[in-house]
Amino acid sequence: MKFLVRERVFDVGDDFWVTDEQGAEVFWVDGKALRIRTTFELRAPEGEVLMVIRKKLFKVRDQMRIERGGKTVATVRKRLFNPVRDKLDVDVEGAPDWEVVGNFLDKEYSISDEEGTVAVISRKWFRVRDTYAVDVNTHRSDLAGDPALVISVAVAVDALTSEEEN
Repeated sequence: MKFLVRERVFDVGDDFWVTDEQGAEVFWVDGKALRIRTTFELRAPEGEVLMVIRKKLFKVRDQMRIERGGKTVATVRKRLFNPVRDKLDVDVEGAPDWEVVGNFLDKEYSISDEEGTVAVISRKWFRVRDTYAVDVNTHRSDLAGDPALVISVAVAVDALTSEEEN
């Protein structure tokens, strides 16, 4: 199932909606401005916090932790050095780890694990610069089929890799 992420490029706090293919608002990404470390909350349309995405401070490799109900469900980490292609690792609690590979600056990458594709992220389907799609493999019955977790990983990847742009 495809989800559309519409970022507000010049918005204070990095708040934006994630919609489904029909345009219904599915998730609200609430960027917490004026915090010491980068923090986002993935919320249901009614306002309930589903996931908290926050950068870990003082680590050798940049990383963001994704929490559900106060417990870590995944950690997105940059690799120390990879001259061949852009890659990030996602340590998923209680499931096989994921690998994120592709062009992060252009938002053209995929997330996969040992079972196959988790999601494909692409901007090329849109002419609007601040919109990209996250095509989640919702046919999977494990954590890889959880749209909230996959969207949270995409937000973390975007936050970690947009720092390289700046």
